Amino acid sequence: MKKFNMQPGGARPFARYLLLAAMLLLAACSSLRLAYNHSDTLLYWWVDAYVDLDSDQKSWVKKDIDDLILWHRKTQLRDYVQILQTAQKQLQGNPTQAELQADYDDIKKRSQTLLLKALPQLADLAQSLKPEQIEQMQKKFASNNDEFRKKNMKGDRERQQKYRYQKSMEQFELWFGNFSDEQEAVIRKASDARPLDNGIWLAERMQRQKEVLDLVQNVQREKLSKEATMAQIQSLIRTSFQRIEHSDHQAFTDAYNDGTLQLILTVIKIATPEQKAHAQQRMQGWIDDFKSLAA
Repeated sequence: MKKFNMQPGGARPFARYLLLAAMLLLAACSSLRLAYNHSDTLLYWWVDAYVDLDSDQKSWVKKDIDDLILWHRKTQLRDYVQILQTAQKQLQGNPTQAELQADYDDIKKRSQTLLLKALPQLADLAQSLKPEQIEQMQKKFASNNDEFRKKNMKGDRERQQKYRYQKSMEQFELWFGNFSDEQEAVIRKASDARPLDNGIWLAERMQRQKEVLDLVQNVQREKLSKEATMAQIQSLIRTSFQRIEHSDHQAFTDAYNDGTLQLILTVIKIATPEQKAHAQQRMQGWIDDFKSLAA
């Protein structure tokens, strides 16, 4: 329930340098504790894939990541315990759309807090980038967009709806276990009721990528100070999150988000006691992992 992605486009590029650490906390992994304990290495690999770090950058980027994860472990994990405990209580009753929206808003708020915490490190990275590394970032963005098109925009409307439904089911099965054929038919109907326009999601992500590239190119061209670079990154982060509520395609995104919340509520409503118990057990396992990691 907490992990469900509201948008096919995923998190904001470049901001994901830090946001990935938070995403790892809710990864669909057999051992969340194992994933978190290796998050420094996984996050380093992710950054390196985007900019191809040179020998000088590697050492201090690793330290920046270590420091961020240490801060996250000390200050954020116990809050995640509370979030999951709230989800357990909601699952015992009949959660409302307003409650699920509040959960989603809380995740957005925590994601923004994580990114703003890392402003100095993000500024150091932006200032250190060379022209060939910015070009590498641009190529990586283009490759990601090609992958998005291949997965989300292939075939006719029916095929795209089916792919979206299957991705949703992967997450629902993580929480609730297997569903009957009758349940799957109800879930598919609720999934297809959401508006579908992957061209909008692609346009949104390409706009964010352009803003990132414009920022790092401006930092290099103007040789901005660290303070000025931090100010630009902070503005980009805040603008990116504000765009979620004030998109150029607001009617579509509002309808999509409402449809997604209704889809989640539908799954909760038709879940059997055994399936809800499976979800409760899954959440309890993550609660135990968070407590262990925080300690």
